[in-house]
Amino acid sequence: MTNAEIAASGAGVDAALRRAADVMPQGLALFDAAMRLVVANRRYGELLELPEACLVPGVSLQDIALFLAERGDLGAGDPAVLAAQRIAMLTLTPESVSQRQGRFGQVLEFHARRMPDGGLTVSFADVSARVAVEAELERVNLSLEERVGERTAALTRVNAELEIARAKADAANLDKTRFLAAASHDLLQPLNAARLYTATLVERTADSGLAELAGSIEASLGAVEEIMTALLDISRLDSGALQPRAAPFAISELLKKVEVEFGPPARAKSIEVRLVGSDGMVLSDRLLVGRILQNLVSNAIKYTRPGGRLLVGCRRHGARLRLDIIDTGIGFSREQQGLIFNEFSRLEQGARMAPGLGLGLSIVQRLVAALGLGLELDSVEGRGSRFSLYLPLVHGAYAAASPAPPASAAALNLSGVRLLCVDNEAAILEAMSGLVGGWGCEMRVARSLKEISRDGLIEGWLPDLVLMDYHLDQTSGLDAIEWLRHNIGGHLPAILLTADHSPQVRTLAEERGIAVITKPVKPAALRAAIAGLWRGQSPAGSSVSN
Repeated sequence: MTNAEIAASGAGVDAALRRAADVMPQGLALFDAAMRLVVANRRYGELLELPEACLVPGVSLQDIALFLAERGDLGAGDPAVLAAQRIAMLTLTPESVSQRQGRFGQVLEFHARRMPDGGLTVSFADVSARVAVEAELERVNLSLEERVGERTAALTRVNAELEIARAKADAANLDKTRFLAAASHDLLQPLNAARLYTATLVERTADSGLAELAGSIEASLGAVEEIMTALLDISRLDSGALQPRAAPFAISELLKKVEVEFGPPARAKSIEVRLVGSDGMVLSDRLLVGRILQNLVSNAIKYTRPGGRLLVGCRRHGARLRLDIIDTGIGFSREQQGLIFNEFSRLEQGARMAPGLGLGLSIVQRLVAALGLGLELDSVEGRGSRFSLYLPLVHGAYAAASPAPPASAAALNLSGVRLLCVDNEAAILEAMSGLVGGWGCEMRVARSLKEISRDGLIEGWLPDLVLMDYHLDQTSGLDAIEWLRHNIGGHLPAILLTADHSPQVRTLAEERGIAVITKPVKPAALRAAIAGLWRGQSPAGSSVSN
């Protein structure tokens, strides 16, 4: 893979993120610690009617404010003084909300927040309609005692307006949910290809001078994935699109996934990971509990120094099972406990150790509340932390007593495995071929069932396993797997690769005995899943947390 191809993959991700920001109805801008513009979306320039010179990265907040003051947007007076006052209002406090009139009399509401690195985020929107309704309500309230008849009419009118506003808000919320479903697929597809390319690059440059560069690219894409996944999770939770579905499951299932997903990054930092399982069955939403565990373990590894220790273990606590995540990381003080669950809140030492937006624990808090579970934390600054999640036990039901030991290198040997990969994105097929080809697999690829039939890909050649994208152009991946099983044999093992994280897709896959890996695909999880299915070690229909 050339540097140009790597740059093109990264550019695709950046372009997708910018398209997502540009469809937001609010203006949004980010300034660095020197108060110079880093990036702004299209709506920012439209609402303020700024010239191109004021939207170029690197332009100072002072220059933008001075332009607005000289144009008259900030009122009458000395433009320099008005600009300085405006900047002070936005920057002197950690967070501020202010309103002012726009150039044509509209009311603009600004939300400004200082970032941990000293930078500044500014978002704003035209709230003229809301202010007008508030003003009308105030006028009606002042005249209530004198004009009871007018009061009744006014309240009726206002209620009608509020009902219309509520209906519009409900429609907007539905549109938001639909947008997120589409955005998650469109944004994660190029990111998935980029991560597969970089995984191949990392493996092939392990002993060369490019190893450090490849590792840096992979780390940067991992940071983008983490931020994107966090923002999509928060949006799904806040919009109500993510609904818990409680069912009994073995807690040992989640501990197995911890080893698959977090074993490699822990070993890369020489962090000793110990798993203490349980034979208990718990009642909750397996996928959402897995997401909580994923965020807590990810944080533990991220904020534990090389050579540290991590324990993920279970113990019975009355009618509940306590799931502990205990690390020897940087920890935090009692005074800081109230801050760590806030959105975009990061402790200074943690911000120096690892990149991120500070959304992981905010998502954990939302998920714990949605599931009605208990979360306990204890930490000593400089010595480590303990997060304990309490889950209701299903009495009389038992599973395997402990998680399986980590797969050995021999168990993950895929030499000679015949794989058929179907995805409508050529870049993903190319990246996947490069990755699994390096594992010794014999791989054939296609973009559709029609292409498989036209090119005779399975004539005289039977795959051991199928990797299938969920969103194909003319059918779903689940139906495509059924077609292949009908033509090849009902025993054909299959893994569904999808950017759709909804429980509905997983349920449909499990009903058909199909494993699921969510995009962006993590190579370690993919390799473990292929090895398990090929050797018959994983039950059909299992889901791989990714």
